[in-house]
Amino acid sequence: MADQTESSIEIDASPDAIMAVIADLPAYPEWSDGITKVTVLEERDGRPFRAQFHLESGPIRDTYVLEYAWDGDKSVSWHLVSGEMLTHMDGTYRLEPSAGATTVRYRLAVDVKIPMIGMIKRKAEKVIVDTALKGLQRRVAAVA
Repeated sequence: MADQTESSIEIDASPDAIMAVIADLPAYPEWSDGITKVTVLEERDGRPFRAQFHLESGPIRDTYVLEYAWDGDKSVSWHLVSGEMLTHMDGTYRLEPSAGATTVRYRLAVDVKIPMIGMIKRKAEKVIVDTALKGLQRRVAAVA
């Protein structure tokens, strides 16, 4: 199993409100740094199953496809189907409700074609995870 990075944040919203934002993949360019376009290629049970992403973040530019597995409003996980620069991506959002708020845990493992020292890769994953959680928190507040 590839190394992974995990972080969490508490969001003042219900799991269903948060999962609705997570499931709205085409809106990611509005709140997720580096994502310029998302196209849902296939849906299952009313949620995205396969989607194509366009990423432009610093020196990394890629078009990649992810497949999703949803567990109601409890969690969603995804894995890389294809990518130009990305060779591996597994991620999970896990939502844990608590009195009036929800703890969102985000786990991510990424590999790219260019050689990268493990420490630098983990640091990059940490920035991606923390930025995504803060963006998710702002987006949930904005649509509430």
